[in-house]
Amino acid sequence: MDIKNVPKTVIIVPAYNEEDNIAKTLEGLMALKNELNNVEICVVNDGSHDRTKEIVETFEVVQINLPQNLGIGGAVQTGYKYACNHGFEIAVQFDADGQHNIQDFVNLIQPIMNQEQDMVIGSRFLQKTDYRGSRIRRIGIYYFYLVLRLLTRKKFTDPTSGYRAINRTVIELFAHHYPRDYPEPEVLMHLSRKGMRIKEVPANMQSRQGGASSITTWKSFYYFGKVTLSILMSSIVKEY
Repeated sequence: MDIKNVPKTVIIVPAYNEEDNIAKTLEGLMALKNELNNVEICVVNDGSHDRTKEIVETFEVVQINLPQNLGIGGAVQTGYKYACNHGFEIAVQFDADGQHNIQDFVNLIQPIMNQEQDMVIGSRFLQKTDYRGSRIRRIGIYYFYLVLRLLTRKKFTDPTSGYRAINRTVIELFAHHYPRDYPEPEVLMHLSRKGMRIKEVPANMQSRQGGASSITTWKSFYYFGKVTLSILMSSIVKEY
């Protein structure tokens, strides 16, 4: 790592039935936390009914246990509310399934530390990486790239990436309003309309290390339709 002291930063880890992955993910994040000052880890257990809660309890992290499953949007927003209420200056979303690489963490937060960006996204496609997603997932990523390119005139090569860092201004926005289902492409439309500065940096992600994704083939079609409609609506309605 090139830096030791960072602004007060929270790593938000939404987790739903991740007993196969959460221990390894937290081991990596704890090693990162030990290298940097002012970093806290917050796991939002999204109503899991496996051993996720018990495994997380063995680590020195904050755990917020939701009484029922709210979906990725609700879980992540819970983390942003925690960040807002506890005075964090930077919040980083980090998947529980082992896909995100902690080696990219400093590059992700550096533009925010330098006050150059409001959001930074870890992209699998800015540079050639070893990432290999399913065909339907790659089609979806390219589809939302085209939709957002048309509506925002900006190039987001990885609009569905959940590896993101935001500053205090965006933390406060997301704590009050955040899409419930499949929020990643939709918030890019919202923030673009508000004139927020958004940048992508290269990120070398892996395939899911264990368990199963909650996004099935049929859910993918629902995802395409719902998020497209939400993006189109947010491009014409009054901003939140």
